[in-house]
Amino acid sequence: MRPPAGMQKTMYFDRFGKKNIAAVVEAGKLVEFHADDALERDTAGNIFKGRVVNVLAGMQAAFVHYGGEKNGYLSAGDMPAEAEAAFSAELNVKEGDIVMVQLSKAPMGTKGARLTMNLSFVGKNLIYLPSASFCAISRKITDEAAREKLLGWAKKLAPEGGVILRTQAEGARFSLLKEELRALRRMYEDALEAFEAAPVGECVFREGDLHARLLRDFDLTGIDKVYIGDEHAYARAEKLFASAKSGLKNKLVRYTGTREMFEFFGLEQQLCSLTDRRVELESGAYLVLDKTEALTAIDVNTGKFTGETGLEDTVFRTNLLAAREIARQVRLRNIGGIVVVDFIDMESEEHRRLVTEELERCLREDRSQCNVSPMTGFGLVQFTRKKVKMDNMTVLAKPCPYCGGAGTVPSDDFLAFRIQSAVKKCFSEGYENAVVELNAGLYAYIVATRRFSEQVRGEWAGKRVYMIPHRTYHEEQFFVRGDNSRVLTLPDTAKLLY
Repeated sequence: MRPPAGMQKTMYFDRFGKKNIAAVVEAGKLVEFHADDALERDTAGNIFKGRVVNVLAGMQAAFVHYGGEKNGYLSAGDMPAEAEAAFSAELNVKEGDIVMVQLSKAPMGTKGARLTMNLSFVGKNLIYLPSASFCAISRKITDEAAREKLLGWAKKLAPEGGVILRTQAEGARFSLLKEELRALRRMYEDALEAFEAAPVGECVFREGDLHARLLRDFDLTGIDKVYIGDEHAYARAEKLFASAKSGLKNKLVRYTGTREMFEFFGLEQQLCSLTDRRVELESGAYLVLDKTEALTAIDVNTGKFTGETGLEDTVFRTNLLAAREIARQVRLRNIGGIVVVDFIDMESEEHRRLVTEELERCLREDRSQCNVSPMTGFGLVQFTRKKVKMDNMTVLAKPCPYCGGAGTVPSDDFLAFRIQSAVKKCFSEGYENAVVELNAGLYAYIVATRRFSEQVRGEWAGKRVYMIPHRTYHEEQFFVRGDNSRVLTLPDTAKLLY
């Protein structure tokens, strides 16, 4: 997905603890944030050796033990075509059957994973479907001549079927597509070999990590720079780009600054705002986002925005601004499922139509599929966004312990990340010692997980980090200061980190 001409678009990759993190920025604004465990089992695309543990004939589905905390759900539509035909009359799987299943949707909350037996292996330009008998072209390629040419290529690549050419295939050479398909077929053969020898519950094929998937799925011709803070991630990216088209490798930038990369580029503060219900618009208007179990509700308010002409024009302009920001927020927060927007009432039917069209236009920039319904007479618009993983609030926040879970506070992981940024900033400013005052519970978490042990052994070697836990501090409250005094005056509760 390319940004409008002239809009700078950058990506940022780093690692914090066991998590890979990534961000996408357009024109200085954060539009995507991703985080996952480097060795996460439940990543969509991973393939497992499973065993059918329960068959529900009435639901045309089965539950499969694949090694996750909960059994995965396998429906008739997620079985190979020949199996699906038999499924409607008589279930062709039974309890105890050993099956090769791929995770199509990660577990979310109380729901287990969604599994499929229709395996897929995703490359940058194409997708290989071993059990499919058709060839297809991405719907995002709309030029009929290009579609016809690519369909001919797809049939030449795989006369028996099983290939989908992705959007980026439009600019690829046939020889490159041929080599990519050959590599994906090797992955499938390796997975089959691993499946034969593996015990039930073992992962026999693992998708690339977060950074590799983003480099694969983004059209990098539209990216200006990819900044990478972690040396291992940079080495992998260099390897991925080794055979890439000319000039692409030059977009990789190894960040080696003394300050935390996300803090240095101003991304940390933008991440902090994601935990707020209220989102301010540049005009003085604002949004309020409330998540329920069934849907996400977004309310649009004029706030301080009074406009310069009449009421109808003020409301219309506010709603247009809100539509753009709503598209950005659902993408940035990774909000999935049903979203209901309560725009400010407008008298003009034309204005209602234009606001809905603006929302649709902005949502087309989203890599997740969105479907928008027309605005009602009350100013309500409902749209759906495909949900494949938990939203980012699960990474950045946790239920508030002070109000019985009615609200949220920043998660321990996110607070530790912010403390790390503040400590690195102290050292970058020439201080030899950093003093951190923080909530006692957060301190206990940092010590128990040895959250900063890698930094203490590495880039903070020769420096000192003192932590002063406070039982009276709110969970998200902390202060970090640098100190170069020859003798530090600290309370008895101060602890030298590791």
